[in-house]
Parts: sequence; C-alpha cells; structure tokens
Amino acid sequence: MAIFGKSSRGAHAAGGRSSKSRGQSAHAPQSNEQRPANDSRMARQMDARLPRIDAESNVDVRRNVAGATGRQRQAAQPNQTGQMNPLSTSSMPAATEAVGSYADLALDENAKQNLGPVVISMRNVTKVYPAQPNRPALANITLDIRSGEFLFLVGHSGSGKSTFIRMLNREIVPTSGELVVAGENLRTIKNWRIPYLRRSVGCVFQDFKLLPNKTAFENVAFALEVIGKSRHVIRTQVPEVLRLVGLEDKMDKLPDQLSGGEQQRVSIARSIVNRPPILICDEPTGNLDPQTSLGIMRLLERINRTGTTILVATHDREMVDQMRRRVLALENGTLVRDQKKGVYGYDV
Repeated sequence: MAIFGKSSRGAHAAGGRSSKSRGQSAHAPQSNEQRPANDSRMARQMDARLPRIDAESNVDVRRNVAGATGRQRQAAQPNQTGQMNPLSTSSMPAATEAVGSYADLALDENAKQNLGPVVISMRNVTKVYPAQPNRPALANITLDIRSGEFLFLVGHSGSGKSTFIRMLNREIVPTSGELVVAGENLRTIKNWRIPYLRRSVGCVFQDFKLLPNKTAFENVAFALEVIGKSRHVIRTQVPEVLRLVGLEDKMDKLPDQLSGGEQQRVSIARSIVNRPPILICDEPTGNLDPQTSLGIMRLLERINRTGTTILVATHDREMVDQMRRRVLALENGTLVRDQKKGVYGYDV
C-alpha cells in the first residue's frame, strides 16, 4: 500500500516527546544510518505524486487506469459463489499437455460469458501513414470490446491487423476518431501516462522476444523489475505464473534450452505476471506445430476464464472455425465483419 505521508495522529505522537530530546535531535548531525532513511522517505514522497497502481488488480487507486469504479473493483473480489478476482491467477490449475482439438474449446450453447464493462472502444478510428496518404491502413473502425471477451482478429496480410494491434498499446496514434483503452483516450493521453497504460495491456508476440542471456525466471521477473516491484513480490509471483504455464521445473533454463512451445509459454507468463486486464496476442502460434499450438490456446482460454480480455490476431483457419468465438475481420483497412461465434471466412 502506498505511503502518501504521515497522518496527523502520527504527527501529534511525535510532538509529545520531551523538549530535551527534540533539542538534541534538532542540532545533532545526521548519522550514516539516518541518511538512507531520509532518502527513502523523500523517494516515497516523490513517488506518491505519480499514479499508484495496485499490485493485485492493476487499478490506479487515485485515477482509475482500468476505467472501473470502486463498486466494480469490489465486484472483482471473491464473491459468495467463490468466483475469484478476474485478474488473479493463483487459483488456476497448471498447464497440462494438450489433448483433443480446438472444438473442445468452443463455447457451449448454454454457456454465458460473464462480461464486464467496455475496456476497448473505437469510434470512427482511421489511421493514415504519410507514405500512403490515399490508402488508409484503417478506415472508420467502430466497435466495443467488453471485459472478459475472447476475440479473434483475422484478415489477409496487409489488411490492417498490425496497425490495429499497435494502436491498442499506443505504439502509433490514430489519425482521426476516438480510441479509448482501459479508460484512457489514446489520442489525448499524456506521454508520462503511457507506461501506466501498458501495465493494463499485456502483449504476446509470434517471435517470443525473450532476452537470450536470461533464464525463464529472469525473463518473467524482468517485467516486474522495470515497474519497480519489490524482491518479495518477484519471488512470490514469478514461480506462481511459471507454474500456471507448466514451466515450474524449467525456471533456470535459458531460452535456447527450451522448445518453441516452452518459449512461447515463457512469453505468455511474462505478459500476464503483472495481471493485466487486457492481453493482446499477435500470431501466438505462428511458429509452432499444431499440437503445441493447441496447448497454447488452451492456456489462453484458461486465462480468459479468470476475466482477462484476450484478443488474438491469427491466420489459423482451423483454430478460428472450431473455437467459434467473436471474430473481427479486416479487409483493406475496413472492418467487414464483426461476428459472434464466428468463423475465419464467411458462413456458406
């Protein structure tokens, strides 16, 4: 819990000391032990001016990055039915070897997804690159994505999928329109808030992007180190998330000592260790064999069941056709289809 300053009660308690002790402390030079404590106190005071992200839910306690109200944050806690915090992974079973088919991951006709508030909103979003002013990469995209959804983004190469994904984590800025992600308008967001936005948007890439000289544990821990998490948090959360992806026995392995599927699991672990409410996957199974790809999708489906919104950009027709989730189809920068329980191509 962030420390924003001493309470008045603490100040009065400190004022109750004898005048002798106050006089001695007023003139005594600072010892070497006192200086680190003062430096630490100054650092806490400076840090208190920045947005504070809650370690458990990624919610900015002073300005809500995730766009949820206090009531919604309370709703995310364990309820009377035993439903866990949608951002928590502690209760999820560890990954196992994939069996069956993608059809096993299809939504049951009677199953209802517990969808929350809108976390991604696009209104007439257009992106035009200067090199091609007459050919928009995206043109007038309007859609809403709710918390807890699992979506596929499909389309031929050059259809605008990469631009779509890069806009969601604010790598690029829309030319026009309104794009709101996790409560932030990405056309007007201040630069200093972008790192806090990206804590709410995890990314998984086709080429893994692991640090080659760091072990699986260190690759995942690095995601927490760069945002200033304590060693205690790192020692607690990293083994937990590696257990979740089925790599608890390979924490000390370097990337070149892992298979492609295992490397992708490390990449997923790194993207979810900070428990983001949104997870974007760009061709997460593009370099993997069919059986390993199925295992990765089972893992993503399990993460989605905790309440995390997942968007998967893919060319895998079999995966999309059998899982029957919501499908967004792009063609020449235009959203040509937004289909519930959709397929890769049009229904015949």
